[in-house]
Amino acid sequence: MAAAILAIAFLYSSVGHAGASGYIAVLSLFSLAPEVIKPTALVLNILVACLASWQFWRAGYFSWSEFWPFALLSVPLAFVGGYVRLPPRAFTVLVGLVLLVSAARLLMRPPADVKKSDPPRSASLAIGGGIGFLSGLTGTGGGIFLTPILLFKQWARTRSASALSAFFILLNSVAGLLGNLSSTKSFPAPALALLVAAGVGGVAGSYLGSQRLEPTVIKRMLALVLLIAGGKLILA
Repeated sequence: MAAAILAIAFLYSSVGHAGASGYIAVLSLFSLAPEVIKPTALVLNILVACLASWQFWRAGYFSWSEFWPFALLSVPLAFVGGYVRLPPRAFTVLVGLVLLVSAARLLMRPPADVKKSDPPRSASLAIGGGIGFLSGLTGTGGGIFLTPILLFKQWARTRSASALSAFFILLNSVAGLLGNLSSTKSFPAPALALLVAAGVGGVAGSYLGSQRLEPTVIKRMLALVLLIAGGKLILA
């Protein structure tokens, strides 16, 4: 399990994500309980998102003026989503759909790496709030939704979108975890055992992604993993 978590952290952080959907897939395949999967994924997400945010910010790709409108409503709504506790079957189906959506996005041919316009303020607030609630509800950080929106609307170039997503994931994951802990009153023990593996993968992946690697091949590899895991959860 630790080896799989390390690999997921490496692959996701290389494109500015923290790996929550991948962690959920791995933890689900190892048959952990749904009430343990969600907070564990969020704890690992926070660590890797910190590492990815630092690397992409250090490389000069982060813009505060573009970031804050997406984050303003996402944080409180991620807390609300994290507080909500779904029935186990509803949780697994919802997460499966999230993973399949992620896979579809990763398989799509990315648009040209150009920025044509800044996102409208009203759109940024609405999109950020909606993604924040969904991220808290599912235990993901929301980057799997934010990045494709930024790229396909051509509101940011690829590495800038990765930088915005990394910070977005970090804030939403913290808010989602606080909401979950407020609801469950317990901390997931598996998260502590897997932090080292996620940290090693996150350091290596975020450095290479912000400095060296092109994300296209990595996205397609991840798509296969998410397709398998998402299909398993929905059909189980």
